[in-house]
Amino acid sequence: MALTLPDIEKLFKAHGHIEYSGEGVTQLEHALQCAQLAESEGAGDALVAAAFLHDLGHMLNPQGESPTVRGIDDQHQYFAVPFIRPLFPPDVVEPIRLHVDAKRALCALEPGYYDALSADSKRSLELQGGTYTPEEARIFAAKPYARDAMRVRRWDDQAKVHGKPTPDLQHYLGIVSRCVR
Repeated sequence: MALTLPDIEKLFKAHGHIEYSGEGVTQLEHALQCAQLAESEGAGDALVAAAFLHDLGHMLNPQGESPTVRGIDDQHQYFAVPFIRPLFPPDVVEPIRLHVDAKRALCALEPGYYDALSADSKRSLELQGGTYTPEEARIFAAKPYARDAMRVRRWDDQAKVHGKPTPDLQHYLGIVSRCVR
């Protein structure tokens, strides 16, 4: 079943208060910060929407707070795809689907990237298959939308600041609405 924009708004209102995996921010704060980072870097609407929605799978398939501590990979990057693919074009959906693989690739491609990850991101990385080999990272980097997924991933890493002021939910839902097919 495809989501609608009102469904997405309801998800954020119903589950946005849940803590984002021990990161000191809520799901909503994380989404707003991620989208704000994308917007501040001049990303287009589709990439801002992808940044805002990249963790929607956590709210569609809630596993409680900090599931990685319990050894759970909720595969949120894939869980959301069937719900959003009918609503959005690939330039929104694919960076969402690939943002976990982007983390795996960035760990292989950039010295120091792994060390800068939060404790929860390091735990989830292991559950998600670990760091790519150099060859796997090169193959990933050549995929369509890999560059956008890596941008989303970098914003994801930075979007964990407790109390950071951001535009509100309606602001980003407005941008998301411009991306609907």
